[in-house]
Amino acid sequence: MVAVILVSAAVTFGCESKINQPYSDTREVTDDLGRTVSVPNRIERAISLAPNLTEMIFAVGAGGKLVGVTTFCNYPVEAQQIRKVSDTQTPNIESIIALKPDIVFVSTASQLETFMQTLEAQKIAVYVTNPQNVDEIIGNLRQFGTLFQSEGKAETLISELFRRIGETGRKVDGQEKVRIFVQISNEPLFTIGSESFLTEIIERSGGVSVTKDVATAYPKLSKETALALNPEAIILSDSDDNKEPNYVFKNSPAFRNGKIFRINADMISRPGPRLVDAMEQLATALHPEKF
Repeated sequence: MVAVILVSAAVTFGCESKINQPYSDTREVTDDLGRTVSVPNRIERAISLAPNLTEMIFAVGAGGKLVGVTTFCNYPVEAQQIRKVSDTQTPNIESIIALKPDIVFVSTASQLETFMQTLEAQKIAVYVTNPQNVDEIIGNLRQFGTLFQSEGKAETLISELFRRIGETGRKVDGQEKVRIFVQISNEPLFTIGSESFLTEIIERSGGVSVTKDVATAYPKLSKETALALNPEAIILSDSDDNKEPNYVFKNSPAFRNGKIFRINADMISRPGPRLVDAMEQLATALHPEKF
């Protein structure tokens, strides 16, 4: 399961370098938690412990450096051939150490706390990403480009993402915002809240989340709370157990008007470059006359 600031602001953010000058055969970098991490000048062997990180590493042209990933790392297809060392929450420390990585990428502090000391004792760098919005996702792509010495490919990708974001924004600019409920799961009923990057994606797509002021990233709602939301459109995170809207929405404008849209669950749950695909799909669904 399962996070438009002006493009110029995004560019400014992305240009802030987190890479310091290299020292001997290593260099010091600062991860998203503000930790100083010593990494090799040339990273040859990397492990990703989150599907979105695997996608970003491939996107900047460094997928060939990955020697270990999680069981959930299914995109791109090449990732499915890489050795599995984790299910994201319970990494196999022995397998990770045996692969002799230069660096291990993790996506949350909770992952970090469970094994950081063990890996660092083996002189394996641990780098944490924690993007909260589109700007920070772009920033992570730029960081990966620098870390893997693939700056050219990363900047080409970033430029294209900015172009697509800007084009979508121009098409939906001035359109009436569609009130949207994002259903992450049917039973129990989970949605997105104020801390989810998807709240921003909806705004960029010409909509507004009816739960944008609900605390946390992925809150669980009572049926009474959901009933009062009365959304004009419902977005389903498309998975086997989330094929239809919860019955509480049967009298909503969304249900009556057939405004039920499905978007690939992996695409909208992973803070990576495919979020722009999700944004385009959503904008097209909400404002088809503009596309």
